[in-house]
Amino acid sequence: MVAYGTSQYAAARALREAVLRRPLGLTLSAQDVQGEQDQLHYGMFDARGAALACVSVALGDAGRARVRQMAVAAALQGRGLGRALLQAVEADLRARGVRELMLHARLQAVGFYRRQGYRVVGEPFLEVGMPHRRMAKRLPEGEP
Repeated sequence: MVAYGTSQYAAARALREAVLRRPLGLTLSAQDVQGEQDQLHYGMFDARGAALACVSVALGDAGRARVRQMAVAAALQGRGLGRALLQAVEADLRARGVRELMLHARLQAVGFYRRQGYRVVGEPFLEVGMPHRRMAKRLPEGEP
């Protein structure tokens, strides 16, 4: 778990900017980070404190949550960090009583999320100028 406002949070935010916005010629906007003080943040870091992978989660009502802005350092993609982080996040969320997750996936990430058990819901839509798909996953009942 990464506490909001800490150096780890800043490192994770920098990774999100580098992976998710800079390649599009964008920066994280105030809207992108609005409400993050009330969200859960997770990350993997190296010995120097640099973020290797990160993700944020907005808790909703009725056992629902939205996974948002998942990022893995470009040089480390495809090595299992994203999968490991997502599995740890899902276990923590199950322990918190979350039963259904949703997210907005860029088209190139849909396969990754499908392999993690997410399903496509609805039609493609544009977000930050790129096509996305809504995806959802039901978490199993019981102990994580």
